[in-house]
Amino acid sequence: MNDILQRLTETLESRKGTAADSSYVAKLYNKGDDAILKKVIEEAGEVLLAAKDGDRQHLVYEVADLWFHTMVLLAHKDLSTEDVLKELARREGISGITEKASRK
Repeated sequence: MNDILQRLTETLESRKGTAADSSYVAKLYNKGDDAILKKVIEEAGEVLLAAKDGDRQHLVYEVADLWFHTMVLLAHKDLSTEDVLKELARREGISGITEKASRK
């Protein structure tokens, strides 16, 4: 399952520094933080609306959009899904209450 995440990560990295008109991702990178953050917020809202509608396939579609745009944000900040997966692995087996309390 991580193969697709790895391939997407590689594609997102390859778009850095390319001309804005060469790809959608390059255009987002060239527009900067505000454009990327706006897309993440937009997609998160669409996930919520799809969940309320009860259409499971539409929800999957919107979550895929949210994950993709979140991956763009991570790559823009020189992070990757691997960083997030490591954090999830660190939290595995720890109570959510305990983990949250450790952040204070």
